[in-house]
Amino acid sequence: MSRRTGARRRLGSIRLSLVLLALVPSVTLAAMWGVTTIQMFSEGLRLRDQTELSRSTGAMGTDTTLALQRERSLSAAWLASPHGSRAALDAQREETDAAVAKLVGQADAIERAPSRISDRLYSVLGSVGSLEYYRDQVDHPTDITAQQALDQYSSIIDDQIHAFQELSQVDDGDLTSQAGPLVALEHAAELVSREDAQLTLAWPSGHLDDKAWVQFTELVNTRRWLVKDQVVPQLTGSAKAQTERILASPEWQTLQSIEDQVLAARNAGATADRIALPDTQKRWNAAMDKLSEHYASLIQRQTTGLLERSADKADALLIKAGILSAGGLLALLVCVGMSWRITRSLSRRLRGLRRAAVSLAQERLPDVVARLDRGETVDPESATTPLDYGHDELGQVAQAFNTAQRTAVHTAVELADTRRGFQKVILGIARQSQNLVNLQLSRLDTLEREHTDPDILKGLYELDSTASQLRRYEENLVIVSGERPGRSWTEPVALIDILRSAVGEVAEYQRVEVHTEEEVFVAPPAVADVIHLLAELIDNATAYSPAPSPVTVRAGMVAKGLAVEVEDRGLGMSEEDYTSFNEQLAVPPQFDVVALADDLRLGMFVIAQLAHRHGITVTLRASPYGGTTAIVLIPHDIVVREIPANGQSPMDAKTAKTADNGGNAVAAGEPEGAAGTAREPRPLTSARTATATATTAAVPAAVSAAREVIPRRDGLAPLPRRVPQTSLVEELREESAPAEDDGSPDDFTAEAAASSLAGFQRGTLRARDDDAEPPYDEGAAAAPRLAAADPVPSTPPADR
Repeated sequence: MSRRTGARRRLGSIRLSLVLLALVPSVTLAAMWGVTTIQMFSEGLRLRDQTELSRSTGAMGTDTTLALQRERSLSAAWLASPHGSRAALDAQREETDAAVAKLVGQADAIERAPSRISDRLYSVLGSVGSLEYYRDQVDHPTDITAQQALDQYSSIIDDQIHAFQELSQVDDGDLTSQAGPLVALEHAAELVSREDAQLTLAWPSGHLDDKAWVQFTELVNTRRWLVKDQVVPQLTGSAKAQTERILASPEWQTLQSIEDQVLAARNAGATADRIALPDTQKRWNAAMDKLSEHYASLIQRQTTGLLERSADKADALLIKAGILSAGGLLALLVCVGMSWRITRSLSRRLRGLRRAAVSLAQERLPDVVARLDRGETVDPESATTPLDYGHDELGQVAQAFNTAQRTAVHTAVELADTRRGFQKVILGIARQSQNLVNLQLSRLDTLEREHTDPDILKGLYELDSTASQLRRYEENLVIVSGERPGRSWTEPVALIDILRSAVGEVAEYQRVEVHTEEEVFVAPPAVADVIHLLAELIDNATAYSPAPSPVTVRAGMVAKGLAVEVEDRGLGMSEEDYTSFNEQLAVPPQFDVVALADDLRLGMFVIAQLAHRHGITVTLRASPYGGTTAIVLIPHDIVVREIPANGQSPMDAKTAKTADNGGNAVAAGEPEGAAGTAREPRPLTSARTATATATTAAVPAAVSAAREVIPRRDGLAPLPRRVPQTSLVEELREESAPAEDDGSPDDFTAEAAASSLAGFQRGTLRARDDDAEPPYDEGAAAAPRLAAADPVPSTPPADR
């Protein structure tokens, strides 16, 4: 089995496959819709939260940055001239504290922000926490220098600018690109503010040392590079125009001119430790005051505009996410609804087609076959209901199914007609052959009455046995054709006579030993079938066991009826064969010409047919002797336990009547309804002995006919009664006076036949005594058996 076939089988059913076919895409679409909706809403909500955080922290900290820059410049002026006015410094400190308080008040919002933003803002909060210490050092320098105090302001502002840069990094690329030049512009403004603080601190002394000059040079060069390469090229719109106006203003030109003078002061011949500053303090302060206002206004407007655009973008993302989510949900519902509707339609049509197929296979076709078996006439067109499932693939399957069921019904009708015709042919041939066999038995009976020669009687008895077997085979054909054999009885028949009659229809009857003490009877309707069934089993036992070994037949009453065991000592069969045969015997057999042609087990068919007709159970199992034991369980319904009032079984009475009329003693009476004078074969094995001879086949039968069975009051079987001379050998028995022969063949009785055989035996013994041979054994002194020569059956032995 391939992996693909195994996967299809593991799915269980087509309905489950259809459900999965609709469920998997639906679940996939639902998952995609959920993920997309969550992502879009998350992006919009994250942008809105970040925008609100930027606003709440003072335009992304810009207010705090500008306030700290102004406080740093005023602190530098106070450090340069500590005896001046502190009003401007104190006012600026209050403004700075308000901006810092606004930043610190957003601690909860900072905690909910992404880690990259919260880390920067926490760094800013930590820096502004030490602002009071450095203010004290500005007011009363004791621990650090003035330059270190200004550097601490620069460190706090750097953290604030980096936090501003992190806040500007959003998921929207357009907003991020717009925030980049703004961050660079704020950084450039910070560099200019540092230049101003450094020059403000140095103006009173009128010179810079070499280290301060180097720092100033770095600040100037970095700021010029930022403005030229980062700010101006990336700005757009009004921001770029306003920046260009600032760069073209006289104040910016004045600022650059003073910067150039300071840079050139070192090359003017001054010493390395004392670089003189140009006397341009007033021009610098005037230009810085105006430029500070311009770039502060520019940075605040651009920051506010960026935050507004960010808020609008967040709202647009949320609206877009809502619309797309609603549209996706609607599309998902439509897709799921259509999928389930199509799946339900296909599943309903497939279930209908399945029900029709199952109904045909389990109800309509078996009903048609049953009606045909009962002999009813069936119209193939009315027995097949056409299926209509449209013109698509399922409709084509339904049309093919219609064709298949019409063909099946037509075939069943044709096969039934053929079978009935074949059975009629078999029945006709069997009836004709049966008539001939019965006529042959009648003529053999006449010849047996006419002749007294033992050799001739021996041959006639062999012909009689062969004819009885042939009659059984002909009855097999009648049973196969569905009819009943012609033999019938009007009264119950004793069990011992049933067993004797069954043994008499077997070719090797000499090997059969019958053991039973039961004095029960079989109901008349089942007599012929029980005899035939037992004869088939006994014939099988003799055919499939070696000739010297005996075949034992035992009978006795059990809880569920009368049990008859037929046991042989052959090779037996395998457990699989026993199981197979028991299954065939347990179900009602069906006539199948093809099966019979392939496996010619006609005997098993007949046994099963007869057993099913009367509710008899036949079981095969292994025998302890290595052969096979067949157990026949006859139900109580066909077993008669009451004994007739005259104490004599109907079969014994019929046998005695036959003997009185001049016929030979038989094991079972002649059935009524048989054509001609059909009867059982003359030579039979005794029911009480292990080995039967020709003498014990005739004389004990007559003795049994004369034996009277008196039942006991307690209902138990009586003890056997003694019959005079029964245990004696033939030589010691008193010879009965032979009847006078009046020349009529009807006067030849069973007693005359026994007397003739006894005389033949005595003559043989005398001849042997005259030859002075060793004493003759009593076991071998019995009369020559009627079947001394092994009988050759006229047909092949019945099979298992």
